[in-house]
Amino acid sequence: MAEPELEPMEEPPSPPPPDYYSNPEFDKDRHVTFLQMMFQLLPWQYQNQEINRLTLAYFVISGLDLLSSIDRVDKDAVASWVLSFQAHPKSEDEPNDGQFYGFHGSRTSQFPGESRGVLSHNGSHLASTYCALSILKIVGYNLSSIDSEMMLTSMRNLQQPDGSFMPIHIGAETDLRFMYCAAAICFMLEDWRGMDKEKAKEYIINCQSYDGGFGLTPGSESHGGATYCAVASLRLMGFIGDDPLSNSATSSIVNVPLLLSWILQRQATNGGFQGRPNKDSDTCYAFWVGATLRILGGHKFIDEKELHRFLLTCQSEYGGFSKFPGQFPDLYHSYYGITAFSLLGESGMSSLCVELGITDQAATGI
Repeated sequence: MAEPELEPMEEPPSPPPPDYYSNPEFDKDRHVTFLQMMFQLLPWQYQNQEINRLTLAYFVISGLDLLSSIDRVDKDAVASWVLSFQAHPKSEDEPNDGQFYGFHGSRTSQFPGESRGVLSHNGSHLASTYCALSILKIVGYNLSSIDSEMMLTSMRNLQQPDGSFMPIHIGAETDLRFMYCAAAICFMLEDWRGMDKEKAKEYIINCQSYDGGFGLTPGSESHGGATYCAVASLRLMGFIGDDPLSNSATSSIVNVPLLLSWILQRQATNGGFQGRPNKDSDTCYAFWVGATLRILGGHKFIDEKELHRFLLTCQSEYGGFSKFPGQFPDLYHSYYGITAFSLLGESGMSSLCVELGITDQAATGI
């Protein structure tokens, strides 16, 4: 899920040398401890992210699952907590009132808001709904128990005439992040009534730039996170096959050779991945770019040894990962650092379903 980056925890006033916090090996136990701490009590620096409580929980729960440590939490209690954020209509007629009945992002967003003296509930959100369903799959909850028809019928209210999606019924920006959330929701619920797939496909295709990458919106600059959202969405919707680089896939709906060329240029000289040209390497793009390469079958073309080395310079002695070498860890980059090591085949970790951003076991239920 390509959410806006969360602010990292407070950084040291004078950044130490790049290898100050680095460790020679992936420190699984410390990462488990870091995530457990975040599960029990978030530091005060995350107060302004309270509205994204379910997203933060997704980073913790999915991270623990990738670290083969999901048994550290009470799965039933987690499922009950997540389900408490689901939005429900007050009557059978309400799913047609323009609102979206997915999941709220936090307890705060469930409070009634006041507008011109009239109380109205804040709406549920596509990103929160993606995170909620992902967590429920991770803890083994049967999604067939959810009223998916109500959720998907109301989700179509968010799709725009050009095929894009707003994340919330009261109006917001439309871009590939929310296209991905909508596609992942339909895929997890095994029901595509929540979107017009053809319109969605056309919107995604229109986001491919002249250089091969994808921007968040048509005509915008190519970006590693947007490119993942585009490619993963097309894969989930069935418009990209298992091996898009093969000779038999020359009729792909996107320009795969140009796309692959743009992506491979994102590995910098220090081994890490950047999100855009002329930007510094950043831990999270080891997932956004690395997962895209995995979907396309192009991961064999990168220097995995150098990527591994870069990621270790961002590994904190306290557990977790920072955005750049030598900074304090934050939950967002910690999660995507962990996913990157799963993609690299780190011992003792669960395999990642790159299209959904959860473990293969959670994705398949096997």
